[in-house]
Amino acid sequence: MAGTTEIVQGHDDVLPSAGAHVVIDVIRAFTVAQVAFMRGVREIWLARDVDAARQMHQRHPEMLLAGEIAGLPIADFHLDNSPVTMDAATVAGRTLIQMTTNGVQAALNAMQAEHVFVTGFANAARTACHLRALRSTLRDPRIRLVASHPSSDDDLACAEYMAGILQGDGQPPADEVRCRIRRSDVAQKFLDPQRPEFPVADLEWCAREIPVSFVMRVIQPGDTPIIVREEVL
Repeated sequence: MAGTTEIVQGHDDVLPSAGAHVVIDVIRAFTVAQVAFMRGVREIWLARDVDAARQMHQRHPEMLLAGEIAGLPIADFHLDNSPVTMDAATVAGRTLIQMTTNGVQAALNAMQAEHVFVTGFANAARTACHLRALRSTLRDPRIRLVASHPSSDDDLACAEYMAGILQGDGQPPADEVRCRIRRSDVAQKFLDPQRPEFPVADLEWCAREIPVSFVMRVIQPGDTPIIVREEVL
C-alpha cells in the first residue's frame, strides 16, 4: 500500500490520527528507555507531569520513578534521565514511571494512531525497518515521525534518517546524523566542562546505534500509556 511519511517537530500538540506515530527523543528520554529494556525493565509507564508520576508511584510503590525537569534530576525520583545511570542501575524485572520534558510529552500527545513507537537514534534503524515491513498492514497508510524537541536538530536529524530508510533512499546517512546530533543545540551542555551535571558519556550513548532485537511500542490498555519491549525479526 502506498503511503506518506510526514515529519513534525515539537511536543505540545495533540496529533491527528495516522497509521503509525514514531516519537523521537535522542537526548535522552528514549535512549534511556532502550537502555532500561536492555537491562531487563519489564515496562515503562508514561506520566504527564511530576504530580502524575508521584500519584502513580503512590498507587504502585513497587515501581521506580525516572525522569527530569529541565534536564536535571528530580529530588525524590529513584533515577534521572541518564543512559549512563540507567546502564548501572539494578532494574531487571522492575517497572518504571517515566516523566520527561520533551519525549514523554510528545508520546502522550501521539496516541491517536494504529501503532505508536518511541525511539532515540540508538534504535532508529531497527524501528524504521520494522515500520517499513508493517506499512502494508496499516489501515491508514500515513506514518508520522515526531521530532519531540521543538527546536534542536538532534531529533530532527533522526527523523530524517528514519524517513530515508522508509523511503528507501538512505538519506541522510548515519554518519551525518551522528554529526548533527553532536552539533545540536541540546548537545552542547554535554560538551561543556563547566556543566558536569550533563556528562559527556550520556551524549556518547545517544549518538551511536546500539543493535538490539526489539522495538519500543506504546500501548494503552487502561488510562496510562505504557512502553513495552516488542521483539522483531
